Amino acid sequence: MDNIAEVFTGEGTREFCQFLSISSGSIGEVRSQSYRTFDNRYISEETLNELQELTDSLSRKIFNLMNYLKKSDFKGLKYSL
Repeated sequence: MDNIAEVFTGEGTREFCQFLSISSGSIGEVRSQSYRTFDNRYISEETLNELQELTDSLSRKIFNLMNYLKKSDFKGLKYSL
């Protein structure tokens, strides 16, 4: 969420997609860390599965938003001022 929040300064679509991409990488880090916490027995397999479902869902949403923005004619506020 913090990666995406950085773009609320009136940047254009291209910059927004860049921050979405960074956010997607952060989701990958959460997935990796959730496996590590499971392997070290800090969380249950049920919690691991829940985290994997949530990160998968969020990754798909970010991917779909990026695709939508790339196809959109709207280029962001930066270019319309």
